[in-house]
Amino acid sequence: MAGGGDYTHVALADLPTLPDDEAAWAPVRHAMGLSAFGVNAFTAPSGAIVIEDHDESGSRHEELYVVLSGRAEFTVGDESFDAPPGTLVAVRDPDLRRVAHAREEQTTVLAIGGVAGSFEPREWEKRAAEVVGR
Repeated sequence: MAGGGDYTHVALADLPTLPDDEAAWAPVRHAMGLSAFGVNAFTAPSGAIVIEDHDESGSRHEELYVVLSGRAEFTVGDESFDAPPGTLVAVRDPDLRRVAHAREEQTTVLAIGGVAGSFEPREWEKRAAEVVGR
């Protein structure tokens, strides 16, 4: 990892990984020294679970998943769908169960989470939200 005292940059492939059931877990938040939100990357072979079956009812986190490589099949609540690279999956309801299975080798999913309502958007983002109707 490189950077100054106030920033860090690193290739995801250069982060250490830990076994997490079927997926390899890169503890991004810890490695990058972040404290504002949780962020981790999970990589799994085809057919393996890349995001474990869980809900966030205990932590009350909203989560955003970003498929970086490979292909995943997500199930959120009762709905299953294909997620190729570039797919964003936002799960706002902490009580919804979610799981993702790798459908291609080296499927990597970035998981970002935090407590709903803890983020305060800046003015430029509030203006953009008005334009897109959210």
